[in-house]
Amino acid sequence: MTTTDSGNRENTAAQRGSAADDNDLGAAGSQLSTAPQEDAPNLPSLGVIGWARWFWRQLTSMRVALLLLFMLSLAAIPGSLIPQSGQDESQVADFMKRHDILGPVYEKLGLFHVYSSVWFSAIYILLFVSLIGCIVPRTWQFVGQLRGRPPGAPKRLTRLPAYATWRTQAPPEQVREAALKALKKRRFRAHLAGDAVAAEKGYLREAGNLAFHIALIVMLVAFAWGQLYRSEGNKLIVEGDGFANTLTQYDDFKSGNLFTAEDLNPFSFDLKSFRGTYENSGPNKGTPRVYEAAIDYAVGADGKERSTKIEVNKPLEIGDSKVYLVSHGYAPVLTIRDGRGKVVLDDAVPLLPLDSNVTSTGAIKVMDGYRDAQGKWDQLGIQAFFLPTYGGKNTAVVSQFPALLSPVLNLEPYHGDLRVNGGIPQSVYQLDKSKLKGFKDSEGAQVRENLRIGESMTLPNGAGTITFDGVKEWAGFQVTQQPGSGWALAGAITAILGLAGSLFIQRRRVWVRAVAGPDGVTVVEMAGLGRSESAKVPEELGELASDLYDQVPGASDAPEAEPDGVSDSDAASSEGAEH
Repeated sequence: MTTTDSGNRENTAAQRGSAADDNDLGAAGSQLSTAPQEDAPNLPSLGVIGWARWFWRQLTSMRVALLLLFMLSLAAIPGSLIPQSGQDESQVADFMKRHDILGPVYEKLGLFHVYSSVWFSAIYILLFVSLIGCIVPRTWQFVGQLRGRPPGAPKRLTRLPAYATWRTQAPPEQVREAALKALKKRRFRAHLAGDAVAAEKGYLREAGNLAFHIALIVMLVAFAWGQLYRSEGNKLIVEGDGFANTLTQYDDFKSGNLFTAEDLNPFSFDLKSFRGTYENSGPNKGTPRVYEAAIDYAVGADGKERSTKIEVNKPLEIGDSKVYLVSHGYAPVLTIRDGRGKVVLDDAVPLLPLDSNVTSTGAIKVMDGYRDAQGKWDQLGIQAFFLPTYGGKNTAVVSQFPALLSPVLNLEPYHGDLRVNGGIPQSVYQLDKSKLKGFKDSEGAQVRENLRIGESMTLPNGAGTITFDGVKEWAGFQVTQQPGSGWALAGAITAILGLAGSLFIQRRRVWVRAVAGPDGVTVVEMAGLGRSESAKVPEELGELASDLYDQVPGASDAPEAEPDGVSDSDAASSEGAEH
């Protein structure tokens, strides 16, 4: 019985132990399991402040900054592929007319004004904040490093990647003093730390990194400033005419969202003459050699008049405005008389070039004061082609050379309604013939003549005459005002220099320990550690050891370098030990 009871008790104990083990395993399993439990306690909420801190840490991480920079580059692509309302309203209207479905969608998404849209501005501002959040703490950390001193020498210098040692009869203090001078001569930050000299070099690496990121911020601010306050206008000026920098003087004008008329720099200029020369022979025949416009300009309302020349890629700079020479053409001088002999037009009419030989076309419009042969009010429109160098009677209406060698003006006159009073804008260089009638000759054909300088064209039925008096040249100017361009250029140069510094400058540390050995001879140990894998650290340490060996009197053994180096783990542990 006793044995049985004892066995029963043992079985019962075993069962209890087994149950306890099962309970422990179950508890452990429940801890390892990811399945939700009904009786599990609720996790504490981060709260508003916690979520704000988490969002700020994510936003100011370098990973997010690079992601935002990539998103900004992608967001700028539609601005170069889709017509923008701030650059050309007519192209936007034409796109809307041709695309019934895409047009409204693009308009709602802001793709016609990408750079001023909400989503582009959001990416821009987030990138700006992210860069500032990255730079500020790193700047303070760098300032702290500059104010601090290099860390003391690790206990075992033999574990560092670059190592050298020798023995000398000189006392340790003298060796350390000589090492301190040698390191400072090589522009190391060095100081005595116990029985060793600790030195560090390459702080410009982090300075270059910070300069690169600060330059990015400067460039972002400069680009935003330039886009918001920029202006760009074009003006065609005939020789003898002038221009004042006001909105009403421009042929077309576009500006940033925050630009106002008061931001225009006050200046004016007159085009005195234009000179263009061309290659006369060879494969480059007709290629321009000289394009220059002689002008007289004045700054301000009462500024002194000055003379200068504007050439291609050599603009006139007034404040932050630049006046570029962008185009050139010819303006035939015409005298038009109506049916009563009254002069209704006596002026130079600019025509637009069609090809490299300056074959030009345009429209001549007489809207007021013109009377036909019967004395009735009418409007006169003339389709004109100008050829600086006419090839001959049987050639096409195409110039053979861009210079004024044999100028001919081809005219095709019409009369009727020019539709200038219909409220619909039209180009001054195009002729709407929908409500015009052509002048017919005796055979019923459309009248069309070639005129040389001094020749006249008589309109049928005594409707008037058109005389080709001469030719003037015109120049097209583009006036741009781009504030912040200097800051953008400075930021770009600084970014390149900073990036080069962060890539090519190596930060490294050197320690020189000098202690007296058991036999009284000074043992000198030198070691170097770089922040990145570089052959420069062992080479630099060897040169330093050679110089120090020559400076210390009584050196007995030449420096012995450890050629094999150490493993990455040893280097990592020694770097951790130095901190």
